[in-house]
Amino acid sequence: MPKYLVEGGRPLRGTIRPSGNKNAALPLLAATLLTDEPVVLENVPRIRDVQTLLDLLLRLGAEAEWTGANTLRVHARDVGATEIEPELAARIRASILLAGPMLARVGRMLLPPPGGDVIGRRRVDTHFLALSKLGVMVESGRGYRLETGGLRGADVFLDEPSVTATENAIMAAALARGHTRLRNAAAEPHVQDLCLMLNSLGARISGIGTHVLEIEGVERLRGGRHRIESDHIEVGSFVGLAAVTCGEITIQDAAVSHLDSILLAFERLGIRCEIRGADLYVPADQEREVRLDVGGYIPKIDDGPWPAFPADLTSIALVVATQCRGTVLIHEKMFESRMFFADKIIGMGARIVLCDPHRAVVVGPSRLHASVVESPDIRAGMALLIAALSAQGESHLYNVGQIERGYERIDERLRGLGARIEREDSRD
Repeated sequence: MPKYLVEGGRPLRGTIRPSGNKNAALPLLAATLLTDEPVVLENVPRIRDVQTLLDLLLRLGAEAEWTGANTLRVHARDVGATEIEPELAARIRASILLAGPMLARVGRMLLPPPGGDVIGRRRVDTHFLALSKLGVMVESGRGYRLETGGLRGADVFLDEPSVTATENAIMAAALARGHTRLRNAAAEPHVQDLCLMLNSLGARISGIGTHVLEIEGVERLRGGRHRIESDHIEVGSFVGLAAVTCGEITIQDAAVSHLDSILLAFERLGIRCEIRGADLYVPADQEREVRLDVGGYIPKIDDGPWPAFPADLTSIALVVATQCRGTVLIHEKMFESRMFFADKIIGMGARIVLCDPHRAVVVGPSRLHASVVESPDIRAGMALLIAALSAQGESHLYNVGQIERGYERIDERLRGLGARIEREDSRD
């Protein structure tokens, strides 16, 4: 099992480029099943979750090859299998994204329960609500047996703006007969990227970026080429990294059009950034003081459906807040177990009151010290790595495979900024 040895307390400086959006790469890979022609995806992050979904595509009969460092060619010419291995499906949440395209392509699918980060209950009900509206029969047991005699367009209202359920519905509706109106849809950048790619392959989707999508089904999609946008979550992670280490970092190709709520949240913590064309500059001389709400009230940073602050950055915001003067409430509304990693930061010297599974009060600044910690999930793992880079002394961070599911070559890239971080194998 690999671990990171991290020597903290050093300002990080330099230039870094974010990887392609992980949460876009996974549905885009699933969408290659919708056509029997080749699809080339550029700027694909070389991370474990992508490789796992790629393995699932290969099991279903697709062909795939890396034609460049981050360029992937997928050709789903003959898709025959309709069942995937439970062990592979249990590794990632995104295995459920195969349902929509497989139902559109072959009309049936036996889907094991999806895996993913253990951050609380993650409903699948919205997926099946949408698919049943589109003409899919659903049987549940240890897994899910899905079958359709033909997808048909419908007026679909999602009971929550689930990102993956929206993506499944979009992929199914793209080849459904007739018109689909998808209401209360998620509008995150990765959902937009999926719609843009599908339209480049011949789909007819409008309302992109809003919570109401209009989809006119087509008979078939062609092949094509699409470049995945930079990962705005990774951009937010690098802003947090610069803030806690008093570093000076330029983030190239930073997807600045997707950063409004992220930059606003950092401003509440006294962290300012400068947009320079397509890049984002984080200066070293930061105020790092929590800005009170009007009337002197304690502010909060809370997440919500896009365009609100992303849930995937609440862990990062909590660690940054420990290094800022003042008090702030971090409210993670979506997952009831994500905030439990706070006890590991408390063990490093932070002053945090975990009020309940969703809310934590942070009082800063706190001098963090090195510790031995374990990564519970992708985002909390990155937050712990950021804390370790801020702390004095050498930290040992275990279970870093979780971090590497979402961040490509993160140890190597951070060393390029001056971080002292080594990856070692451990039998502990």
